[in-house]
Amino acid sequence: MTGTFRRIALALAGVGLAVTLAGCEAPPQTSKQTGYRGTGMAQITSPELEAYLKQANVVPPPPYPLEPSDAPLAKDFYQNVQVLGDINADEFNRLMLSITEWVAPTEGCNYCHNPENLASDEVYTKVVARRMLQMTRTINASWTDHVKQTGVTCYTCHRGKHIPTNVWARPAPEDLRGNFIGAKRGHNDPVESVAFSSLPKDPFTPYLLGAEPIRVQGHTALPSDAAHRSIASTEKTYGLMMHLSKSLGVNCTYCHNSRDWANWSDSTPQRVTAWYGIRMARQINAEYIEPLKPVFPATRLGPLGDPLKVNCATCHQGANKPLLGVSMLADHPALAGPRTPAVAPDAAPPADAPDPKAPAKRAPG
Repeated sequence: MTGTFRRIALALAGVGLAVTLAGCEAPPQTSKQTGYRGTGMAQITSPELEAYLKQANVVPPPPYPLEPSDAPLAKDFYQNVQVLGDINADEFNRLMLSITEWVAPTEGCNYCHNPENLASDEVYTKVVARRMLQMTRTINASWTDHVKQTGVTCYTCHRGKHIPTNVWARPAPEDLRGNFIGAKRGHNDPVESVAFSSLPKDPFTPYLLGAEPIRVQGHTALPSDAAHRSIASTEKTYGLMMHLSKSLGVNCTYCHNSRDWANWSDSTPQRVTAWYGIRMARQINAEYIEPLKPVFPATRLGPLGDPLKVNCATCHQGANKPLLGVSMLADHPALAGPRTPAVAPDAAPPADAPDPKAPAKRAPG
């Protein structure tokens, strides 16, 4: 009987182990080759992730169809219209309804306006919204190298919330009181900004507000040339890359060729698009959000008193194309830009960078 019980116990233990391990198995995954074989140029996804992204990126319809109108311009019909005065009053009213649904569906117009005097700027959120409208128009008109013809609207970031889900501010200094380990210098904090890795937790201040060079590899084996980067700058760069990968839901090889990470000519066109996106985020943070610091109440500022700013996740939210590439500009053309010619950014990627309009290079088969 002892041997029989032993065999039964072993069999039950085996079943329990199998059930336990089955719960640890990765979900079904799909792989799509995007470059030459042997370079690891592939993107990995799963049916569960794709289903989640479809559910999380549903685009709301406009309140009603936009029809031709001979109404006067909004600036001539309403008082104190400083940004959208170049569209007619009917289109203006329709856009206001959409913005309300995108940013403050519960509070309605009163989230930004004094209901007794809609022209007043006494509610701080109206001042912020005006600047954000200017920013949105600038993005759509001047940063087409990143947003293409898809563009962005308030909903791209806000998704029905006052404050977008993914924003950042400069972190508070490390508290060293009672710390017997020593200064961590921003390392080893399991935070989402760097995908819960041990890398420095703030890659945004140097790269998405400041303009530090984003570099890892030098041109020589030893630190003898101007392009050499320290271990500290390398770690910050990897932190930003972890953020990019997680924000867009892609592998590193979405932009880079693993044969030579730094080589522009072997990279994919998406790397050029990302290059522009980083510079676009810098302009948004430095020129549109940081100057609003005096406007925001203390409750809307970070631990060091700076406004909450944008990063790649603010728009992308896990998708390589925000809202899965669906454009809302056809329904809201007023946000495509001022009704005057746009000025392109005065910057260009390296001369050997791939053409973002060209198809990705692939090996036969």
